[in-house]
Amino acid sequence: MRGMWIATVQNTDWPSRPGESVDRQKAEYRRLLDTAKALNFNAVFFQVRPAGDAFYRSPYEPWSQWLTGTQGKDPGYDVLQFLIKEAHDRDLEFHAWFNPYRASTDPDRSKLAADHPARRHPDWAPRYGSNLWYDPGLPQVQDLAAKVVLDVVKRYDIDGVHFDDYFYPYPASGDFPDKATFKAYGKGFSSVAAWRRHNVNALVQSLSARIHQAKPWMKFGISPFGVWRNISSDPNGSRTQALQSYDDIYADTRLWVKKDWLDYVTPQLYWPIGDPRADYRTLVDWWARQVTGTGVQLSIGQAAYRVGEDATWRNPAELSRHVTVDSHYPAVRGDVYFSAVDVLHNKVGFATRLRKDHYQRPAIVPVIPKLGGAAPSPAAGVEATAGGASVKVRWQGSGATSYAVYRVDGKGVACAPVDPRSLLVSVRGTGISDPTVKPGATYTYYVTALDRLHHESRPARGATVVAQRG
Repeated sequence: MRGMWIATVQNTDWPSRPGESVDRQKAEYRRLLDTAKALNFNAVFFQVRPAGDAFYRSPYEPWSQWLTGTQGKDPGYDVLQFLIKEAHDRDLEFHAWFNPYRASTDPDRSKLAADHPARRHPDWAPRYGSNLWYDPGLPQVQDLAAKVVLDVVKRYDIDGVHFDDYFYPYPASGDFPDKATFKAYGKGFSSVAAWRRHNVNALVQSLSARIHQAKPWMKFGISPFGVWRNISSDPNGSRTQALQSYDDIYADTRLWVKKDWLDYVTPQLYWPIGDPRADYRTLVDWWARQVTGTGVQLSIGQAAYRVGEDATWRNPAELSRHVTVDSHYPAVRGDVYFSAVDVLHNKVGFATRLRKDHYQRPAIVPVIPKLGGAAPSPAAGVEATAGGASVKVRWQGSGATSYAVYRVDGKGVACAPVDPRSLLVSVRGTGISDPTVKPGATYTYYVTALDRLHHESRPARGATVVAQRG
């Protein structure tokens, strides 16, 4: 897994500012995806519900203000359909990223669209800190979150549902104002903290079941804060001294993994190697041990936004070193970078370094076995034709979601197994043009077929070609 988050709240990544023309919005998005593809990434995690609003026409919530500048204003096109199609055209997985409980980044309720649930039901979303937050203890809030997610699951061709680290809000001034909710719904719980954790657990467990009921192949993943608990609080915790998601935002992330409620987990390990509070290596080791024996796939959330921050992060190799650490743990199946604009801007050359050290070749998203699926029928009739400065490769499709094209130097064995290190590209179509050939060189191309969960067929019979000279 090689991905990046595309954040929309407050126009973090896309669109760059509200109210841009549709053409400019589309051009900006395509540029982000082209950057991901050039780095040999294979997935994007797009924030479709940043704050009780929507980047699609929703029956439950208004259009996002980050699109047009006015919450509830129709941008004039099916934004989410466009976003998904452009990603799939580049054979990038598209994970729809929802924030389940943030209702507004502005505490002034009068600025919300008239049909915003937090305006129609102010008791659902009290002010806490500088935001309005849906109260996770209310059944109505849990129901709204589930309806919003399942609406997108059923209507759009997304590859996954994704939550970030925001559950109960991070501690601000005072306690979260849910005393009345606890009084109404907290009977039988030993403490407010235990009840709050139950509320979050219930949403995660229920949504996992309902997403898979709607589409059994759909991926459901969460990117939690990187520390569950410190070992000083719990013998099962990590050797860290940081905020604890279990205690501070009531997210029992370890339980979700152990219960197999998730298909993948992408903890945000936003500390450098050697940090005395939370060493990156320590946390990779801890998370790798948590997923062992479960059906949950582990990838690591990387802090591209921190690059250039201080002496450690001004080293362009810091994130490359992180991926090297990951490579020593078979349980770590990839990395996701926050966020897209930081990847695009390539501060101090960190993205260039990542590609050089780790991502010179494309990669196929790893299979999550518990989601089922099977390799499709192989492609057939592979042909390679030299012309000008490129080679065109064509094949007969087999009804697969995508196809992977492998290239080896010289005349290969017609039906040889493929080596992942020879992967040239994966596409949704039945042909490619390879402009990276050397004049006069001989190449053999192999094509495999993949289902949408990336189960891979055996290769079709290879095709050998001599690239044209001059």
